Amino acid sequence: MKALILVGGYGTRLRPLTLSAPKPLVEFCNKPMLLHQVEALAQVGVKEIVLAVSYRAEQLEKELKAHEKKLGIKITMSHEEEPLGTAGPLALAKGILSADNEPFFVLNSDISCEFPFQEMLDFHKNHGKEGTIVVTKVEEPSKYGVVVYDDTGRIERFVEKPSVFVSNKINAGMYIFSPAILDRIELRPTSIEKEVFPFMANSGQLYAMELSGFWMDVGQPKDFLTGMCMYLTNQKQRSPERLYNGQGVHGNVLVHPSAKIGKNCRIGPNVVIGPDVVVEDGVCIKRSTILRGTTIKSHSWIESSIIGWRCQIGQWISFFFLVPTDPNRSCCLRFIFIVGDAHSNNSINDICLD
Repeated sequence: MKALILVGGYGTRLRPLTLSAPKPLVEFCNKPMLLHQVEALAQVGVKEIVLAVSYRAEQLEKELKAHEKKLGIKITMSHEEEPLGTAGPLALAKGILSADNEPFFVLNSDISCEFPFQEMLDFHKNHGKEGTIVVTKVEEPSKYGVVVYDDTGRIERFVEKPSVFVSNKINAGMYIFSPAILDRIELRPTSIEKEVFPFMANSGQLYAMELSGFWMDVGQPKDFLTGMCMYLTNQKQRSPERLYNGQGVHGNVLVHPSAKIGKNCRIGPNVVIGPDVVVEDGVCIKRSTILRGTTIKSHSWIESSIIGWRCQIGQWISFFFLVPTDPNRSCCLRFIFIVGDAHSNNSINDICLD
């Protein structure tokens, strides 16, 4: 089996992190976002994964080639000369995806969930049509484009931001297709959601499979942290042995074995600490991710923040809703700088670090 992962975007929603690394390589819960998906695909027998890329392809290829032998898969780069949207990449990789005449997976690169690939495959084979999309439930469907389908899963229509209730299920960014779909797509910038799916639904060729468990698009900072919390809760239920239970820990916390945590710290709830991180004495960290190589000096307070690679955080600093990323600058703030969720983006970085 084969799979195509859409990684061609610039990751602007996750800046400033993506100024240092392509979005698929940003660590989510101590593993590159893309690697969560690659490992899950390998577990269901996928042997070749095509990455639809247009940005920093060399960096992606270098990082992921190391995992090919370990996982027993082949990773192929499909280079876009121009951005091809969400359908054009399928046409560009048509020769690979149709080679064995088997169903293939397609997914967005910035989603976090339990990746029910085996269930998708079984569901798709059972209905025998061209396409299956995974859908997930949302609390406020009026903010989204929703999917309307019957009791068998056959999709009837798509409704954009409905003013009255018609469905509370949205596209979760994971698909499985039969090769016949490739005949519908031209090699040009195309939206699969707007230019392909409606026609498939009208001809009875598109089905929806409901996702059980957590799901989050982690492509922007506030959702990155929400997805992290969901992931840690899932780990507590599924693999509690992976979580850290050292002194001063409260709630779900994931700590890389190479990280060092000082005395009298309060860590958690909902914290991820990456490789080679040093947390000195008396530090409090809540609902945050600390990426590789960062040092947090004593008695600092970090909450609802993403701290980038190799940062130096000084003593007695308080961070709330921040995303510092520059390894060449030390943070020496001596006051609480609070920025709400709505402003948790790259525009705050220079303000906070000057």
